[in-house]
Amino acid sequence: QVQLVESGGGLVQAGGSLRLSCAGSGRTFSSAVMGWFRQTPGKEREFVAAISWSGDSTNYADSVKGRFTISRDNATNTVYLQMNSLKPEDTAVYYCAADPYSGNLYGNAYRYNYWGQGTQVTVSS
Repeated sequence: QVQLVESGGGLVQAGGSLRLSCAGSGRTFSSAVMGWFRQTPGKEREFVAAISWSGDSTNYADSVKGRFTISRDNATNTVYLQMNSLKPEDTAVYYCAADPYSGNLYGNAYRYNYWGQGTQVTVSS
């Protein structure tokens, strides 16, 4: 079992930066692939980034490559999403998710077993 709590969302102007955090608990956190997804009203949850249990491998959606960076600190059971050069189209509720089983950096939401409650990110133009 993994419990996840996101924080760090807010309102920022276009071109600005935010860092999201996801605090995890549960004994399988440090061995889980962790992902960030985002969702806007009326749309499906969209993959943003994923990171391996060791932090050595990452995967990004094309829309955020070069602007967002995913990282993790297994000593504190925390995953981060550093978001730079934010655009209005990045506005969404951002969710972190955990996949303790596959070991693969999937971009499909159904692959992830545990989810946080989400944090709102709003980018004004």
